[in-house]
Amino acid sequence: MLLPGLLWLIVYKYVPMYGAVIAFKDFRVSEGILGSPWAQPWNKHFLFFFHSPYFTQLLGNTLIISFYKLVFGIVPPIAMALLLHECRFVPIRRFVQTLSYMPHFLSWVIVYGILIALLSQTTGLVNRWLTGSGHAAIPFLQSPDWFRTILVGSEIWQDLGWGAVIYLAAIAGIDPSLYEAARVDGAGRLRTMWSVTLPGIRNVVFLLLILRLGRFLDAGFEQIYIMYNIHVYPVADIIDTWVFRTGLEQMNFSLAAAVGLFKSAIGLLLVLGSNRLAKRWGGQIW
Repeated sequence: MLLPGLLWLIVYKYVPMYGAVIAFKDFRVSEGILGSPWAQPWNKHFLFFFHSPYFTQLLGNTLIISFYKLVFGIVPPIAMALLLHECRFVPIRRFVQTLSYMPHFLSWVIVYGILIALLSQTTGLVNRWLTGSGHAAIPFLQSPDWFRTILVGSEIWQDLGWGAVIYLAAIAGIDPSLYEAARVDGAGRLRTMWSVTLPGIRNVVFLLLILRLGRFLDAGFEQIYIMYNIHVYPVADIIDTWVFRTGLEQMNFSLAAAVGLFKSAIGLLLVLGSNRLAKRWGGQIW
């Protein structure tokens, strides 16, 4: 039963790792990986990326956006799961859970269309309300001051229900006798959540945090590529969007592979470091 999954993992996850060698070559499609010459020096493409005049801005935007998504994206799913768990009226709980989970299945193209309908400077509902109230319209989607807020907020909205489902599954695995003991000791709902529910899902929180740290430098390429525009480049252009324009659109695959290898190395260090901290704080995962 395990064999098909192992084969899929080997074929689609481990075998393609051989392609990372093009990060150290001047890759030409016509000559293939083996026939392409080695880069001189070996770190040529890494140096090109590090010495790019946009490197500081790209790295800064990537770290800031990823940090915002990580920090502000942790609490809402946990809070939603706790509220749904404490809701005793089952129809309401199922309705809210389904409603919050549905955005997870929407593509970022559809989400951006919703944002345009709401936040467009000329036809958006929010700006219509502002202009109707005597205020000036705000270019939310073209404003560097608003773009990161909209970026992080839209991702939290899309993933809220999905994260809540994961935490609800973890809450379901908590021993019911712990809740009974808490009630016998006179604990109310808030005290029970603080002393029983949250410690019971601590390992799951640490695990999801570690997994998110492994993709810390991704920052959400698809979302940003669809939503950004020339007006917000200074605060929205990240490593992945620059690699797409400079590496893939210009067919510089060696540069794209070098940057991808750099990101993977940073992600590995973050995963190992966060797992060690989790063990030190009592949330041992592996």
